[in-house]
Amino acid sequence: MHTTKSSEKITPFGGLNFCLEQFHHSGLAGLIDRQLGQRVQTVGFSYSEIIANQLAVFFCGGECAEDLREHLRGPLSQMKGLRLCSPDTLLRGLKELSCESTELVHPTSGVGHTFNINKPLNDLMVKALRATGQLAQQHSYDLDYDNQVIPTEKWDAARTYKNCYGYQPGIASIDTMPVYIEGRNGNSNATFAQADTLRRLFECLSSNNVSIGRFRADSGSYLKDAVEVIEANTERFYIRAKRSGAMARQVGQIPAGEWRPITLNWKKMDVAEIPWPPFGGQTSYRLILSRIKREDQQGDLFSGGAYTWRAILTNDPKSTPKQIVAFYNKRGASERTFDVMNNDFGWSRLPCSFLSENTAYMILTGIIANFYRCPIGLYSEGIAWLKPTWRLKKFIFRFISVPAKWIRSGRRNILKLYTDKDYPAALE
Repeated sequence: MHTTKSSEKITPFGGLNFCLEQFHHSGLAGLIDRQLGQRVQTVGFSYSEIIANQLAVFFCGGECAEDLREHLRGPLSQMKGLRLCSPDTLLRGLKELSCESTELVHPTSGVGHTFNINKPLNDLMVKALRATGQLAQQHSYDLDYDNQVIPTEKWDAARTYKNCYGYQPGIASIDTMPVYIEGRNGNSNATFAQADTLRRLFECLSSNNVSIGRFRADSGSYLKDAVEVIEANTERFYIRAKRSGAMARQVGQIPAGEWRPITLNWKKMDVAEIPWPPFGGQTSYRLILSRIKREDQQGDLFSGGAYTWRAILTNDPKSTPKQIVAFYNKRGASERTFDVMNNDFGWSRLPCSFLSENTAYMILTGIIANFYRCPIGLYSEGIAWLKPTWRLKKFIFRFISVPAKWIRSGRRNILKLYTDKDYPAALE
């Protein structure tokens, strides 16, 4: 096999030029520098340039800051609109944006819980969505909240309920886009001080004129003070209720004729509803019940019958039980956010040693993940072979990975693409 070499300055990631242009054209770069302020005069890179470097790492298939030096320095040096920094500069800028963690002590057990509340970066994350048009002012959104265990062996990580060391951040999302992230250590379960977390979440959204119509959460939010905060800041809520003996007995007293058979996603089940005053209070809500026949035919001592049943607490007075169960089950799509963030945007490889710095990293990568939906959504409108639902890896293979070089012609800089794919003028 005969070979030959060429010294032409060609980058294998020509499609990244379009994404970097969109990063600046959307106003996101300017917003970042206005919100976070300028770094000291002796430092050569702004915060927007540091975030653009992290964006470039992900959009070229990298996994960590060190890829800037080890694998991507040559290809990225050919990009216009990107000042390439070192991995040390990137991580140093990240640490500058961290906030000091807060230690809370459980009033009964005396166990310490570490929280990291980074208000400036969370505010930036929501403002970025507003700036790119992904969130509108006069619109009511569905909000999902959940906590995720992130296994890690960092210096300050604590043991989680999954019997591994890690963190357990609280994450709120709208249409699978993160809008609020609060750092928690691994031993801080979802129920601890959740009402305070939700209060800060709603304050962040309200200050940016983001209105929440419906709220979904799992049983970790089935708490008296949490429900009070949720009800005060939303129009409707749908929360997985924790089962109890009293609830099971009341379920067992529902006449057989009040259970209605339905089919959701090819799964047959029965639904019913009862009024339910949670937490021993006087206020009653709708308790929407669904049950599925057990294959082993094992009966339940309290509720009776060989069924697996679940309950959803809601203040929705109009929707049918089937509609409520169907809406709540869509919450599974929001949990896809965790998979995307872990595998596409670096959460499975946290770069720093402390919760405060890693929380800043998670929020910044959340901003990058939200921005990713801008170029792929925009470009898929003009490119038939590009789909807005593609994950980052497929986007890299199909769009970013195209040999290209910048040439000078007619006193203009022109990006020359070495491909037979149709990159229409809509991208220029």
